[in-house]
Amino acid sequence: MRLFVQLSYDGSPFCGWQSQPDVPSVQDEMERALSIALGEKITVVGAGRTDTGVNARHFLAHFDVSAWPHEESERLLRKINAILPPAIVAEAFYPVADNAHARFDAISRTYRYYIHLTKDPFARHSCRCWYKLDVDAMNRAAALLLGRHDFSSFEKTGGANKTDICTVTEASWTAVDPTHLVFTITADRFLRNMVRATVGTLLEVGRGRRAPEWVAEVLAARDRCLAGQSVIGEALFLEEIRYPYPLQTI
Repeated sequence: MRLFVQLSYDGSPFCGWQSQPDVPSVQDEMERALSIALGEKITVVGAGRTDTGVNARHFLAHFDVSAWPHEESERLLRKINAILPPAIVAEAFYPVADNAHARFDAISRTYRYYIHLTKDPFARHSCRCWYKLDVDAMNRAAALLLGRHDFSSFEKTGGANKTDICTVTEASWTAVDPTHLVFTITADRFLRNMVRATVGTLLEVGRGRRAPEWVAEVLAARDRCLAGQSVIGEALFLEEIRYPYPLQTI
């Protein structure tokens, strides 16, 4: 039987989602908790590979289990959360078809990046910018990312993707209040480090160092050296993943 598990996590204690030798990962913690709670070896496959420090408010992964006691689903959820560390919470389980895939079936993902412009003692998961930003200029630049493009200029070097083509359907900045900004981007897929490099590039425009049209030049160049510096991962959240089929909780 295959299930999707929905979870949220604070990425600060982990070196990303993906299991890696000798470093903590969200995947390792999920597999440990599920294996203990279900009494069998469980392997989970995530919807993506968030980087070190990156957070998720809505992450999905799939796993196979020999049997699932539907009548005890709530008890199992409580047990799994008792085993998981404080930085991870399992929120729901969804029974799916045996060939459903958390990563390859996803049709879109939405990320948000948080910025604060003045000292804020509560902004642990936000990036402090020490300079004024022109939000209108950043939005004009962000609009140039919409559509189907090669995003090689925004990918961490050394990637082994079959293609660097992504289709972006949303890219915009919102002023939550005079000192807090949020960048939202939705695409069918993302390259490694793509969001953080994109934010760093748009900040160059916001600071007045570049014109908005420069972003189109960076895209066309397909050269990571021309884009802005990547921003910190702690302010980045995976907010939503969508699938072409409905997910109904147990």
